Amino acid sequence: MPQPKQGPRLASSPAHERLMLANMATSLFEHGRIKTTVKRAKRLQPLAERLITFAKQDDLSARRRVARVIRSKSVAHKLFTEIAKQMNEREGGYTRIIKVMTRQGDNAPMAVIELVTEPVSKKSDAKKAEEIAEAKKKEEVAKASEAAVAQGAANEAIKDAVNADPKTAAEEYKAAEDLEAEAEKDEAEAREAEEEADVAEEAARAAKKASK
Repeated sequence: MPQPKQGPRLASSPAHERLMLANMATSLFEHGRIKTTVKRAKRLQPLAERLITFAKQDDLSARRRVARVIRSKSVAHKLFTEIAKQMNEREGGYTRIIKVMTRQGDNAPMAVIELVTEPVSKKSDAKKAEEIAEAKKKEEVAKASEAAVAQGAANEAIKDAVNADPKTAAEEYKAAEDLEAEAEKDEAEAREAEEEADVAEEAARAAKKASK
């Protein structure tokens, strides 16, 4: 007897298996979650997510494809009008499988398969936090570079003041002091930018952790 290509057979015949998966998909869309065996849940998941993808397209061809599986008009209407809108912001992963206690009697591994209806704003917030942290990091590097340039100019001015004519030495020293003060100011701004970048990076990590 040839082995099935898509995993273990769940029913007495392929037609029976298709009908069983169609009924399970209908119950999933109607109630939002169902409890079944782990093997059946894993076979149902790609079918359910493919039907949700068709529902998000919402055209005549998609409705015909869904109607081949979902025979209930009320459930099909709910799939196109409610579930598809809930999944509009998601690019995939419309369902999740949660393993539960084994079934009494035959000790079969059981699981709950349910629709993922949580909003996806946490992921976008994490992405925004990462962008802010990256911008702060770039600002920190720019300020550190400016501080290094200013410090180098101050050192050159001090050397020129030492080797200059005594008549203009006072002016050279004054200019050198001004450049050194500006360099210290740039260094302080660079340190402040570094602290802000660290805070932003920590916030990005916290947002990314919360989105998982």
